Amino acid sequence: MLKITSKQLEVTAPIRERIESRFEKLSRHDVQMINPHVTITEEKPGFKIEASVGIPNGELFAQAKHENLYTAINAMGQKLEKQLNRITHKPEALRFTSLAPTNNIIEVDDEQNEYEEEDVI
Repeated sequence: MLKITSKQLEVTAPIRERIESRFEKLSRHDVQMINPHVTITEEKPGFKIEASVGIPNGELFAQAKHENLYTAINAMGQKLEKQLNRITHKPEALRFTSLAPTNNIIEVDDEQNEYEEEDVI
């Protein structure tokens, strides 16, 4: 269950719906979200929104600031989605597989690599 808290602002139904819609996009990755928590604070130039979500592999955290609350919510959602995408596709990445230890031993036949020396004048 998504927990939304606010310090200086009342969480209205449209705000809650926008945040829930951003978290629905995260659920497409088929990763179990553990204790998702969103905190909204109103600062002088605008709004600051923070989200922390536990997942089986670790934890996601995103923070966004903007003058418009809905823009800040979208930016926070995009950051979370980018982190989750990176985590879920990490095993498919080439750099991840290249770091795995390999036991392939390549034997070189020294007889084929002999070069004759020539005198060049």
